[in-house]
Amino acid sequence: MGEFVRLEVADGVATIRLDRPKVNAIDAQTQTELAECAREADARADVRAVVLTGGDRVFAAGVDIKEMAEMSYVDMVGRAGVMQGCFGAVAAIGKPVVAAVAGYALGGGCELALCADVRIAADTAVFGQPEVLLGVIPGAGGTQRLARLVGPSKTKDLVFTGRFVKADEALAIGLVDQVVPADQLQETARAWAGRFTGAAPLALRAAKECIDRGLEVDLETGLAIERQQFASLFATEDRSIGMGSFIENGPGKAQFRGR
Repeated sequence: MGEFVRLEVADGVATIRLDRPKVNAIDAQTQTELAECAREADARADVRAVVLTGGDRVFAAGVDIKEMAEMSYVDMVGRAGVMQGCFGAVAAIGKPVVAAVAGYALGGGCELALCADVRIAADTAVFGQPEVLLGVIPGAGGTQRLARLVGPSKTKDLVFTGRFVKADEALAIGLVDQVVPADQLQETARAWAGRFTGAAPLALRAAKECIDRGLEVDLETGLAIERQQFASLFATEDRSIGMGSFIENGPGKAQFRGR
């Protein structure tokens, strides 16, 4: 457990929680702790799904501007890859990940939410990529993950203007998947993650890799990735359990072992 990022595990669900007062600015230390928690959640067999969350008023206000303001071009050449790698560690978690977003998710905070598979927002949530207002651009995946999620035109609108969008607009453009009252956010996110605690983890990991990698390549290559992953699951005990259970008892009753 780090100073600013905590990993809490209960009933098969891990919660990665940012807690760096006052606004969860994601400085270098927080980035390192975030990556460590993400890798631990990915590696732990007792974790089947992950909730990524921050504060009630601020999910994360972005990468620490005070820290970056003192950096030169040479400094950032060395730092940018490390920063992207930290966010990439969250995106690379081979388990279902839901971002539970309340309050402001701006700049790096929005980019962090984009690393999840699904985003559930409180009705208080506000999203934005305001980097252009500082004379820079999103540098932790905002120009890439956002465009893949909502399309290039909506991404250019948000990135070019730096404007903020409230939860209802974020839902309308596909930036978030669900909006709930703020007092129901954590319960809803945990319920979503809890759906996978009894699922076949190797199959989920394979499905996630096929979808994520397939978005980066042409259809033929994507189908090749899918074909390889599909065939590989026939080497798992869970495949035998799942198919055997289906034949004997019908769908949805298999007790998977994660092997």
